[in-house]
Amino acid sequence: MKKLRGLFRVVFGRTAFVILFLLIQVGILFGVIRWLGDYLIYAYGLALIITSFAVIYILNARENASFKMAWIIPVLVFPVFGVLFFLFMHVQLRTRILKLRLKMTRKMAAPCLTQNAAVTDRLAKDDPSQFRLAGYMNRWAGFPVYENTSVCHFPLGEDKFEALKRELRAAKEFIFMEYFIIERGTMWNQILGILEQKVKEGVEVRVMYDGMCSLILLPYGYPKELEKMGIRCKMFSPIKPTLSTYQNNRDHRKIVVIDGRTAFTGGVNLADEYINAKVRFGHWKDTAVMIKGDAVTSFTMMFLQMWNVTEKEQDDYRAFLREPLPVEGGEGYVLPFGDSPMDNEQVGEQLYLDILNQAEDYVHIMTPYLILDDEMENALCFAAKRGVDVTLIMPHIPDKLYAYLLARTYYPELIEAGVKVYEYTPGFVHAKEFISDDSKAVVGTINLDFRSLYLHFECAAYIYKNPVVLEIERDFQATITKCKPVTLEECRRYPFFKRAAGRALRLFAPLM
Repeated sequence: MKKLRGLFRVVFGRTAFVILFLLIQVGILFGVIRWLGDYLIYAYGLALIITSFAVIYILNARENASFKMAWIIPVLVFPVFGVLFFLFMHVQLRTRILKLRLKMTRKMAAPCLTQNAAVTDRLAKDDPSQFRLAGYMNRWAGFPVYENTSVCHFPLGEDKFEALKRELRAAKEFIFMEYFIIERGTMWNQILGILEQKVKEGVEVRVMYDGMCSLILLPYGYPKELEKMGIRCKMFSPIKPTLSTYQNNRDHRKIVVIDGRTAFTGGVNLADEYINAKVRFGHWKDTAVMIKGDAVTSFTMMFLQMWNVTEKEQDDYRAFLREPLPVEGGEGYVLPFGDSPMDNEQVGEQLYLDILNQAEDYVHIMTPYLILDDEMENALCFAAKRGVDVTLIMPHIPDKLYAYLLARTYYPELIEAGVKVYEYTPGFVHAKEFISDDSKAVVGTINLDFRSLYLHFECAAYIYKNPVVLEIERDFQATITKCKPVTLEECRRYPFFKRAAGRALRLFAPLM
C-alpha cells in the first residue's frame, strides 16, 4: 500500500514535473545539436538571452530570497529546462481563477469579521505591542481579536477525539468540517456514524477535505457516497492526472465548527495514527484546542470562505452568526486566523517572528518539520543569543526521511547560537505550537517549513493571557521529559552521507 501511494504521488506530484521537463531538456538539446549544426552558437545565444530575462524577473519578484535562489540556480544551470519549469510554475490560469475566487469570498465574509473597538481599546491598555499585532492581523489577514472566549487544550489526539464526538452529538443546527486528511478507520467511522445520525435529526452537515486524500486514502468518488447519506461533501483541489501547479497549494487546515458556538483546530487529522489506534512512526504526539465563545465566528467564516470558492451561489454568511453568550474561562484574548498562499502575506510566519522578537523569557516550540528561511533562522538564533530560552521539540522517528535529513542540517547552526533542540524519542511529533512567557500561545496547523509558511492554506488560534496558555506550557514540559537533547557532538557524529544528503537538499528546500 505504501509503495502504491508513493507511485501515485510520483505520477501526479512535483516529481512528474521534474522528470517531464528533464526529458524535454534532453530532447531539445539533442534536437538542437542535430538539426542546427552550424547555427548552434545562435541557439545558445538565444537561450542565454531568455535566461537573463528570467533571472532579472526572478530577482525583482515579490518573493522570499530563498525562493529566488532556488529558482535562479536551475534557470542558470539548465537554461532550457529551468526557464520552462519556471514559466510552467508561474503561468497558471486555474491558480489565478482560484486567487480571484478567494478574494471574492473574503470580501463576502468581511462584514462578519469586523473588529469590536472596545476589545482593542482594552488590549491597547493591557499591552500596546499586542494591540499593534492585532491591528496587523486585522488589516492584512482580515481577522479580529476577541474576548469572551474559552480555550480547552488537548495534549493528545485521543483527547480531542473524545471531546469532538461529544460536541458533535450535541449539535443542533449545523456542523462544518474541513480537514487535510480523512481516512477510513476507527476514528473516521465513528465520526461518520455520528454525522449520519445528526443529518437524520435535521442538522446541516458539510465536510470538505483536501484532494490529496484521493490518491490512496479515499475513493475519488467518495463525496458522492457522503451525499447519499445527506452530508454535503467536496474535495478541495482534487488531484487529477494533469500537470498543474493548481494542485501544489493544498488545504492543510483542520477546522470543525458546531452551531457557530464551538470550534476545533490543531494538528489532528481524521485518521487512526492521530489517535494512536494505528502505529506508523512510534507514538504519535499531537495537540489540538477547542474554542467556545465569540472567537468561533472567525472559524465559521474561514470554513465558509473556502467552501464557497467553488459554489455558484454564495451562502448568506450572516445566517451562520450567533449572538454572543458569556463563557466560563473566557479571560484574555483569542485571535483565530487563516493563512493563504494567494495573498503574498505570510501571516503565520509574521506572527511566529513577532513572538520570537518580543519574547523576554522563553519561546517553546513543537513542530514536525524544520525547513527554515533566513528570516526565521535568524530570529530563532537572535532570540537565543539575547538570552531567551528557545527550545524546539522535533520528532525522533520521522515520517519523511528527506524532511528529517533536511531539518538536521539546521541543528548545528541553531545549537551554536544557544537554541536547545530535543527529539521526541517515543515516536513522531506532529503538534504545531509556539508558547512564550506564560502569556502567549499559538496552536494550529502551521509547521516550520516552506510548505506551511508559503504554499499551503493554514489556520491557527493565537491566544494571549488566557489561562490555557499555562496548560499548554505544562504539556510542553511533560513532553520534554520524554525527549533526548541533541548536542553539537552528536551532530558531528551523524553519518557523513546523511549530512551530505541533507545539505544537498537545502538547495531545493523552498520548492519541496
